[in-house]
Amino acid sequence: MTSSFIRTVPAILALGIASIGFSASAQTPPPPAAPMAAPAPAVTPQPTMTEKAKAGTKKAYNATKHGAKKAGHATKRVAKKSGNAVANVGHKAADGMRTAGHKIGEKIPGTAENAALKKQ
Repeated sequence: MTSSFIRTVPAILALGIASIGFSASAQTPPPPAAPMAAPAPAVTPQPTMTEKAKAGTKKAYNATKHGAKKAGHATKRVAKKSGNAVANVGHKAADGMRTAGHKIGEKIPGTAENAALKKQ
């Protein structure tokens, strides 16, 4: 088989299938004519640019107000949680410093910690 034969076979097949489709479409009757349509209903006038701007502004204002409320509530919740966390960390740090102070006081003569250690 030559390469020109391989190229022509698909083209011949495509033409044959197309001719079958054209003859089938030529035999179908044309669609019936559409009856007179009723007049179109009255269309409401489109809003003007000013009305569109007012509506958009109101939507934006409401969205911003709602978003600000949500952000305010979220900030309060986080502040409450972080306030407790900060207080807990502060108490732990103070306790650690007191413990370190007691350990140092045990080694310095004349302090209450040193005296208490000697009594034991």
